[in-house]
Amino acid sequence: MKIPGGAPELSFTLGHGDDPYQVAWESGYRVLRPLSASGTLEDLVVILQITPHGRRIVPRGPQRVRSGLRPGVHVGEPVIRQRLAAYALVVSERGLLATEFSHRTAVPGMWGLPGGGIDPGENPAATVQREVFEETGQLAEVTRFLDVQSDHWIGHSPTGVVEDFHAVRLIYAARCDDPGEPVVHDRGGTTASCRWVSPDAMDEVAWINGSRALLGKHAPSLLRPFQRRRSA
Repeated sequence: MKIPGGAPELSFTLGHGDDPYQVAWESGYRVLRPLSASGTLEDLVVILQITPHGRRIVPRGPQRVRSGLRPGVHVGEPVIRQRLAAYALVVSERGLLATEFSHRTAVPGMWGLPGGGIDPGENPAATVQREVFEETGQLAEVTRFLDVQSDHWIGHSPTGVVEDFHAVRLIYAARCDDPGEPVVHDRGGTTASCRWVSPDAMDEVAWINGSRALLGKHAPSLLRPFQRRRSA
């Protein structure tokens, strides 16, 4: 992490369950904006722009852990897993690209952004392009790094294993210059269907909370050039 115009000021390895924004705050800084994500799964480096917040620091403790388990079910010790993944807000003249979660997930029928786990030796921007094609059949051009999300829960994986799961999501902006009819190539996985969502239909979609937060923060500015083009 670095101060605007200066050298890196704060460096840390993200531990299991840690939220980078919270770690920065409790170190005396607030995050202004993400700058870059470089390297591969094995040596990934994320750079965030920070500034001293000058506030009294009150440790908030570990990130809240959600439970996806049924009440009263005893499962023993969960498997601890931290997963680095890359997702994108993919925009085109048809709107924003969305994917529906399948019955293999804890949120079947809900909608999110295309993306998935970073493979060994893979750059996260390349992950976005691969996952977008596998889940929607679209060719996306990654334009910039947008955000980082951290989520922590205990629940069943798609294979049925109970996991103490820490999801670290790198969020990108991407553009599709030749949007076609979306189709899921990776059948039998966590994506049931996909679609382009027009800007005026955004509020009608059953987005998962994390995606809804990202859309509220980033979608208006990413879609604005296409909306201007339509109204011209």
